[in-house]
Amino acid sequence: MTFNDVNAAASGVQNLSEEECWNALLSASLGRLAVAVGGLPDIFPVNFVAADRRLLFRTSPGTKLIELTVNNHVAFETDGVGREEAWSVVVHGTARALDTQRDIDDAAALPLHPLIPTVKPVFVEIVPDSITGRRFVLGPEPTAALT
Repeated sequence: MTFNDVNAAASGVQNLSEEECWNALLSASLGRLAVAVGGLPDIFPVNFVAADRRLLFRTSPGTKLIELTVNNHVAFETDGVGREEAWSVVVHGTARALDTQRDIDDAAALPLHPLIPTVKPVFVEIVPDSITGRRFVLGPEPTAALT
């Protein structure tokens, strides 16, 4: 049995539809924001909310916001693990700090609050260019030998 045969037989991985990805995003609240400036990648954990086919999070002035100003092309990942299955969703998109009072007021009305006792006055939205996801059936490693 070849490596490809083992992978094909492992039907424990399923691609999610875009709608399933959005449903997963709606069920999650913690993810990882990936940015790159000057060829150096960085990643930040953020709590977020999915609303109106976009993602929103809050932040304070600092490294994350500076890096988003330099390069607003981002990747965002969130996932979940249960007893029998796990899932992961990755969003590639464009991030921007909300700057109009109407946008800020609309974002402030969402259930998005800092997880730790810090002031995070800046709302950032990510507008997706692409969204992909996978579901994984959990279980023991197959015992088939690779040849």
